[in-house]
Amino acid sequence: MQGKHSIGWIAAMLAFAVLTTTALADQIDTTNVAFATVAGATSVPVGHMEFCKTHRGECTVNANPVAVIPLTETLWNQLLAVNTAANAQITPITDNDLYQVAEFWTYPNGYGDCEDFVLAKRRALIDRGWPASALLITVVRQSNGEGHAVLMVRTDRGDLVLDNQRGSIDLWNTTPYHFLKRQSQADAGQWVDIVDERPTIVAAIN
Repeated sequence: MQGKHSIGWIAAMLAFAVLTTTALADQIDTTNVAFATVAGATSVPVGHMEFCKTHRGECTVNANPVAVIPLTETLWNQLLAVNTAANAQITPITDNDLYQVAEFWTYPNGYGDCEDFVLAKRRALIDRGWPASALLITVVRQSNGEGHAVLMVRTDRGDLVLDNQRGSIDLWNTTPYHFLKRQSQADAGQWVDIVDERPTIVAAIN
């Protein structure tokens, strides 16, 4: 298993574009395509707004926001472990089926939808010492037009995506999604638009 992770690490280091930056929080907009560009403040998803009413401490201003995390091999292996564990331990189910409501963001208790996977992974990484400002709940659109949520992790190698629908951890611009918005790095209770000008991916018809 260690050998497999080492090979994955080497491949990741070769694939990810390296960027050295002193920019802070949401000011990391660059021409480097490994980083998603944000436009400005936008609406907060209803599910997150309701979540913040009962988890106020997780939706506050980040006093000392960290722009990007230097991605060491140890931290890369932590990402792999957290992503794999959550995807294996949580059974996907819709909010309608589980709670009889259209949208309900919460920590999963063995079951949950995409937002719940994201919340679980975010908390697990924070518990391991990762700064909240680099772990951003992100809303995307799938190729079939449906909404979806992933965790965006801002590293010095680019914006990485942890996703319950994909076992791999990928750069944001190599995923099959159209990125819409994410949490602000400066304030976990606020959201910003993402500028995603990549060609739209159309779902294949079998």
